[in-house]
Amino acid sequence: MRSTLLAIPLAAAGLLGAVPAHAATTDQRATSGHATPPKSLTCRGQGIDPTARLHHRTETFIKPPLSTVWKLHTDVTGWPSWQTAVTSMKRLDPGALRRGSQFQWTTPAPATPTTPATTLVITSTVQQIKHDHCIRWTGPAIGNGLRIDRGVHVWNFIKVKGGVLVRTEESWTGAQIETDPATAIRYLAPGLDAWLADLKAAAEARSH
Repeated sequence: MRSTLLAIPLAAAGLLGAVPAHAATTDQRATSGHATPPKSLTCRGQGIDPTARLHHRTETFIKPPLSTVWKLHTDVTGWPSWQTAVTSMKRLDPGALRRGSQFQWTTPAPATPTTPATTLVITSTVQQIKHDHCIRWTGPAIGNGLRIDRGVHVWNFIKVKGGVLVRTEESWTGAQIETDPATAIRYLAPGLDAWLADLKAAAEARSH
C-alpha cells in the first residue's frame, strides 16, 4: 500500500498538517484543466475497498513523458532515493512488477494522541497492473502499537498534452484506525499529496 499512516502517503506519515475528516471523500483535482475523474479510480476494473471509512483521492500534472514517470514509479527499489518518507525497500521476488509481485518497505509514523511513534513495515502485493496505464496493490502496515490491516492503493497514469496526469486513490481498513478516523485521515490525505509532490519533483529533475 504507501499505503500508510505515514508521511508519503503515508509517505504516508510525516506530520504534514491536519486536514478535516471530510477530506477522505474530497477530490483534489489538478489545475491543468483536465476532465473530472470517475467516482473511483480503477485498474483493470478493480478499485479501492468500497466499504472503507478511510479513503482519499488526489492528482497532479507532471511534465516529463509517460515512460519516464511510469519507470520511476514502478521501480520500487528506487523509492528511497526520491521519497523522503521511505526509509527502506526490498523486492520479495525478481523481475519487473507484475500481478502477484511483492515488495516490503518501511516508513516512520509519528506519535499521535493514541499511538506511539513507530516504524511501519508495509508488505505490498500487486493485484492488477497495465503497463503505462495503471497499477493497484494491497497490503498491511504494521508497527509497534499501530496497525493498518489492509491498504488498497490505485494509480492511474494518463498521457495528456504536455505531460502526464497522475491520479491516485487509497483506502485503509482496520479496527484500530477505524476507532479514530479523524486522526488517521490527517496522515492519509496529506501523505498522498506528498507522494505525488515527490514523484513530480523526481521525474522533472530527471528530465533536465
